[in-house]
Amino acid sequence: MSDIAIVGGGLAGSEAALQLAKRGFRVRLYDMKPHKTSPAHHSKNLAEIVCSNSFGSQGPQTASGLLKLELEALDCQLLQIALSISVPAGKALAVDRDRFSQAVTDRIMAEPLITFTGAEQDSLPDADYVLIATGPLTSPGLARTLAGLVNREQLFFFDAASPILTRDSIDFNIAFLQDRYGHERSDNAGQSYINCPLNRDEYEALVDFILAAEKTEMKNFEQEAAGKTTFFESCLPVEVMASRGRETLRYGPMKPVGLIDPRTGQEPWAAVQLRQDNREGTLYNIVGFQTNIRWGPQGEMIRMIPGLENAEVVRYGVMHRNTYLHSPEVLQPTLQLKAHEHVLIGGQLTGTEGYTESIATGLVAALNIARLASGKPPVIPPPETMIGALLGYITREEAVGKSFQPINSNWGILPPPAKRIRNKQERNAFHAKRAIEAMKAFIEAEQVLPTSGERSGRGPLLPVE
Repeated sequence: MSDIAIVGGGLAGSEAALQLAKRGFRVRLYDMKPHKTSPAHHSKNLAEIVCSNSFGSQGPQTASGLLKLELEALDCQLLQIALSISVPAGKALAVDRDRFSQAVTDRIMAEPLITFTGAEQDSLPDADYVLIATGPLTSPGLARTLAGLVNREQLFFFDAASPILTRDSIDFNIAFLQDRYGHERSDNAGQSYINCPLNRDEYEALVDFILAAEKTEMKNFEQEAAGKTTFFESCLPVEVMASRGRETLRYGPMKPVGLIDPRTGQEPWAAVQLRQDNREGTLYNIVGFQTNIRWGPQGEMIRMIPGLENAEVVRYGVMHRNTYLHSPEVLQPTLQLKAHEHVLIGGQLTGTEGYTESIATGLVAALNIARLASGKPPVIPPPETMIGALLGYITREEAVGKSFQPINSNWGILPPPAKRIRNKQERNAFHAKRAIEAMKAFIEAEQVLPTSGERSGRGPLLPVE
């Protein structure tokens, strides 16, 4: 039997290890934890999530939701774990981050076909097939090894995490529970979103403070890459958004549309939303307030928000460097390196961004390692599917030699309908229905699901209305 090694126990690596084990393959999984963590990680567990506790929207009406349906059809292991320990977050799938990483770690450690080694790797393990899924903070030694494999200098961008505070410290005489376009909740139950309304003067004062606040200096390893740094648009620090114009926050994470302040019966000028961060509902993170502001001023900024004057902050926001390959030049859509086909790449190293997207690349990489080890050709999900479109986009030929930035799942990467559909909802519904039909046909034609053991998911693809 083929020798298979996975370097990186994050979302992609953990999913890949579990997928290969379900197919009867022995796997060696390496991670620097529990003896060492990256600058952005704190837990000793695998599959730690650090930016947000939300895996994005559910349901085929969104690109993120469609991706989840496709993963469910492919018997995704981490998605099943996330669903089993989810916390209320409106239409989004959010988890208690500690319980999630603990559950994944427990599954990995209990699997007899997975051998875990907690040690930092500076070079590739000697194996028939190797999956590199070390994530956005790949260690310098391994990054140099990977750069040598692809004969290209690494690229960097910066990512940031939002502050987390205790629910009990929120003033519900001002803050209110309400989903966007939904109804106020008066029971203060620990679910959905908490909203902190701001009038125009409060908003302007907050923007002024954010723009003037002292920022944390970059670490040495980040300063080395500063000349090549860009920010990823979907996770911009709040101070970067504010610097783009005084109204940027009000049309971004502080958008008040669809919210009604029960004290006034009107839509506020702006609103800060908080999302439940753990199962008990005792912790909430500030949506869209990822930041690099120093902790002292950051606390002042948080307490300027109406309803958070006495906020008890349990984790301040941080910013850190991400690493990824120029995938159009070096990676095949099968996730094999062009120059070394026995080496596959998963997770954010591929240039995909987002928890669910990272899991998807780990799943596809595992699927293709299993096929290669069995003497079968690797496969790519159809371009009509969100997974197939994502892999096609990050490896597209037209981007060779041009600027390349990471991307999330989105409707724009799917092939357009043969006949133009002007209505956005109808167009998205078309994309979702076509994707699900294509994924179902792909699964049946390629027989990509595990044959040993029972599927642990909720069954076949959910129908699309």
